[in-house]
Amino acid sequence: MRLHHLQVRAFGPYPRQESIDFDALGADGLFLLHGDTGAGKTTLLDAVAFALFGTVPGARGETKRLRCDYAEADVATEVRLEFTVQGHRLLIVRNPEYERVKRHGSGSTTQRAKASLTWVGAAPSGHAPDGLARIDEVNRTVARLLGMSAEQFFQVVLLPQGDFARFLRAETADRERLLEKLFGTQRFADVEKWFREARAERGRAVDEIRQDVRELLARVGQAAGVEPDDDQPADIEWLAGLHARLRGVADDAEKQDLLAREERTRAEQELAHRRDLADRIRRVTVALGLLAELENGAAALRAVAEELSAARRCQPVLVAAASARRAESDLADASRAEQRALAALGGMPQADGDVAALRALAGALREEAGGLRQLVVEAETQRADRSRLVELSERQRRADMRVVELGERLAELPGRLVAAHAERDAAMSAAGRLDGLRTRAAELRALHADAEQLPAVAATEATCRAEATAAVYAHQRAREALLDARQRRLDGMAAELAGALVQDQPCPVCGAAEHPAPAAPAAEPVRDADEREAAQAEQAANLDRERTGLAAAEARHRLDALVDRLAGRTAPNLADELNAAETDLAEATERAAKVPACTETVARLESEATALRVEQVEVERVRATIAAERARLAEMIEERAERLDAARGDFPDVTARREHLLTVIDGLDELARARLAREQAAQRAGEARDAVLAAAIDAGFADAVEALDAARGAEVIDELNRQLIAADRQEAAARAVLDEPELAGIRIDTDVDLVGAEALVAVAREHADTANAALQEAQRRVDEVTELAARLTQAWQRLAPAEEIQAELAALTDVVNGRGQNAHQMSLRSYVLASRLAEVADSATRRLRRMSQGRFSFVHSLAGGRYGKRGGLGLDVLDDYSGRVRPAKTLSGGESFLASLALALGLADVVAAETGGALLDTLFIDEGFGSLDADTLDLVMDTLDELRAGGRVVGLVSHVEELRQRIPVRLRVRRARTGSTLQVHGTRSA
Repeated sequence: MRLHHLQVRAFGPYPRQESIDFDALGADGLFLLHGDTGAGKTTLLDAVAFALFGTVPGARGETKRLRCDYAEADVATEVRLEFTVQGHRLLIVRNPEYERVKRHGSGSTTQRAKASLTWVGAAPSGHAPDGLARIDEVNRTVARLLGMSAEQFFQVVLLPQGDFARFLRAETADRERLLEKLFGTQRFADVEKWFREARAERGRAVDEIRQDVRELLARVGQAAGVEPDDDQPADIEWLAGLHARLRGVADDAEKQDLLAREERTRAEQELAHRRDLADRIRRVTVALGLLAELENGAAALRAVAEELSAARRCQPVLVAAASARRAESDLADASRAEQRALAALGGMPQADGDVAALRALAGALREEAGGLRQLVVEAETQRADRSRLVELSERQRRADMRVVELGERLAELPGRLVAAHAERDAAMSAAGRLDGLRTRAAELRALHADAEQLPAVAATEATCRAEATAAVYAHQRAREALLDARQRRLDGMAAELAGALVQDQPCPVCGAAEHPAPAAPAAEPVRDADEREAAQAEQAANLDRERTGLAAAEARHRLDALVDRLAGRTAPNLADELNAAETDLAEATERAAKVPACTETVARLESEATALRVEQVEVERVRATIAAERARLAEMIEERAERLDAARGDFPDVTARREHLLTVIDGLDELARARLAREQAAQRAGEARDAVLAAAIDAGFADAVEALDAARGAEVIDELNRQLIAADRQEAAARAVLDEPELAGIRIDTDVDLVGAEALVAVAREHADTANAALQEAQRRVDEVTELAARLTQAWQRLAPAEEIQAELAALTDVVNGRGQNAHQMSLRSYVLASRLAEVADSATRRLRRMSQGRFSFVHSLAGGRYGKRGGLGLDVLDDYSGRVRPAKTLSGGESFLASLALALGLADVVAAETGGALLDTLFIDEGFGSLDADTLDLVMDTLDELRAGGRVVGLVSHVEELRQRIPVRLRVRRARTGSTLQVHGTRSA
């Protein structure tokens, strides 16, 4: 993966849009993010992480506050990252979720998170050419292309400040948690869990088989009626012997059952013979006794027959008497109905006439009532019209009131409309001035901040100017000292040559063998080392002069820019202007917020006026219509009242008179019907009485009274008939019994011993039942034991291999989980992590030895910890100076940084290989360089140079001044409010 371009807006401490061109910065593979503490160096790394994964590393990702607090409300928070991965160039744009001020109204609203992925160039096969716009799809695509999770990326690509120092000194458990996240060993944990669950499941299965064996053994013992014998184990031979013993017991029980059944059969046959003889004697005795009883009751049976005959002959008389009673009852009912109809007429004189007269009178009254029917309809119409007249009067009254009310409301609307128009115009005018007021307030706010910074900037400029002046003087002194040293060195060279002359040897300058006046050395000679030291001091002073001069120029430039912007205005003056501008802005904002409400009020009042005028016209029209209809209806009511008054007579109205006539007509009709019914009922009653007397004489009775006395109810007749039939049947049955051939010669005085035979049968049956129960029990035991023995044998056959598999699985599970025969007591997951840690230690050792000049190397330990803690993840340091292995906690600050950096780079290499190869074309290292001396920093930079091989880009995040001197400034990003500046450095000769 290689980063190309990063752009942030309103993100972290950056209120405006800032851009980082990684292609330009990393042209030679190395660049530096430099700035003071809090300048926003790590925020750029957070932006890279957020663009890729939608989250930021460490505790910063937990707060979820990514928006800049100083950004303008209308500036959206956004991160854009263009990068290449697996040969595809992508552009990812993300917006986090944050609260923003509402564009309309007051309060805030939540700005939802968004993400998009665009292919720069041709899209890969299987992907939409237009890119992706859903957060989950973008996250899955990035994770698939990178081949690593967010946690792995944070630890491998963004080497975090302080994390690897903690990892270096961490306890085994903490180190294990981080390695699990990086190397994704969950699958090995799943394997361990699978083995544990499989062992538990297999153990439960074996326990179930063992429980089946125990239950079957108990049931076999219970079925066989034996107790378990501890001296004899329960096995196949024991089971076969038990079955044979039970089979013998069943055979003996079968023989005893056969003998008992034969004895019972003989006893039952003898009892049946005696019972048959006793039954024949009983039947003869009963038949003779029944015949004797019938002979004694012959006279009573004849009386029953006579009573039954008379009851049957009087049946026609009873029928005629019932008809007579009904006729008398009908006559009484008709008489009462006639009296009720007569009373209903109220003593009307015409009611005493016959049926024909009553019907003629009813007809006359009916014709009179028919003539009143049309007037009744007119009376109903009269009542409805009068109600309608009252209603129309009320509607006319309400219409008059509404006309007055509408006139009043229309009269007051023009004044309200004028006021609403004036208020709306004022609000719209304030809205038009808002942009200018906001701009004015923002400018004054920025100028006020600059005015407050002016004293500090002036003091800084004075300090920098004084330091630059001092540096110039110091450089001049160093320069003079160097020139003086060189001159004195030249002056002293003759003395050096003279000191090297040898008598009679030629001079190296003039060649003479004689040396008459050799030069004498000075009191304080200047050596070559003195001259080199003076030259180095002059170079250092020159560098300090350039540095302080640059700082003074920058401070002066900043001061001049502030002075130019302020144009002589002071902070108090600007504060007053800012307060006034903010007051004007607040008032204008408040008034401009009323524009929608004022506009709505004007529109509502205009609509109300239009609606009132339309309603006024409609109400006037309705009022005229009601008045016309009311006059017409009043005239019709008056004309109809004259006709109805003449027709009602002495009654309240025509309807009452007609209802009275109809009531009288109904009464006359009812009286005529009742009088006719009474006359007909009297005739039928006389005829019924004559029929009763004739029926009694025909049935052989003297009169009707005698016939009715002989009457009996149906139940009595049935009982008499049943007695006669029963007597005839008893006699026939008794004689049929005595005529049976098998009863011939039977004497009723013969003695039969049934008790003795029944006793013998009971004893025989008891013996047979006991023998049969013993046989059934023995057979049941045999059958049950046979069935249970088969099941027990199958259980034994399943148990042996199951126990072997369970033991093997348990041993393997212990090994996988770091117990049992596991020599190192390491679980599978710990073993894998230990293997990965060993690879990390090997990779990190190569860099650590180079950065420490061969002194330190990592040692991976498999030893367990104290108190039985598992081992495999120990990490110590071998010190070649002492030849001993040291705990990482004993390293100094600089040594810890070297070890942590080497460990981080080694871990990055191993994780990259684990996730699919060389993905890390861009690498960031965050802080830690401040603990190194100059020589060690050179070694570290040499190591980082090695990382650039093959086109890799390394980004350093640090505030160390020496790194800034090594890597020139390419870009400055200035934060709002604080004024701190982030410098981005790039170099081609790091």
